[in-house]
Amino acid sequence: MTDSPETGLERDQPADPAVTMVLLDRVRRGDGDAVNGLLERHRAAIRRMIDLRMDRVVQRRVDASDIVQDVLLEANRRLGDYLANPTMPFGLWLRHMARDRLIDAHRRHRVAGSRSLDREVPLVTAGRGDDSQLDLADCLADRELTPAAAATWRELERRFAAAVEQLDEADRQIVLLRHFEHLSTAEAADVLGLSKPAAGMRYLRAMRRLRSMLEGSA
Repeated sequence: MTDSPETGLERDQPADPAVTMVLLDRVRRGDGDAVNGLLERHRAAIRRMIDLRMDRVVQRRVDASDIVQDVLLEANRRLGDYLANPTMPFGLWLRHMARDRLIDAHRRHRVAGSRSLDREVPLVTAGRGDDSQLDLADCLADRELTPAAAATWRELERRFAAAVEQLDEADRQIVLLRHFEHLSTAEAADVLGLSKPAAGMRYLRAMRRLRSMLEGSA
């Protein structure tokens, strides 16, 4: 699968739901080229999700790019079933498959097998070390900044990422979904099994806590 000029989207930008709907309609009409465009539009979002969710210990054995490719190949195989019964937005359907792949990877490499990865000394605690904070900060990087401005911005990113890491799990999840995976409130609500108002309130609560933490560290 390669980027199609028809998608009109850079890899590191979130997919436009309106364009996704157009591509889905073209796929229904038998346009084979639209399938590649549809899946490639969501590659960056799936990679973002996997990078943020994959256990740091498992990352040492599993290439995130391989999981992304597996998800897109599975989506290609199951696309007809989705089109026959689209019970959720296409992006969320892909996220569910990506989540299942991550669970499988965790089961294979952390739980199963005669040699547990937990016996190995991890470079950082899963999802909570400095590397995790840097990974989150990198998601916000602006490559157009001057070197001096980029240094200042990166320090702000580090502080923000460190604050996110200190949130409780519920608040951390909603911030990751909204800010790092670029989901809407409605989409985040679907992922978390919440109503849209409940997701909105959780997000506001999390952002208030983040603001308080950042002001306290200034």
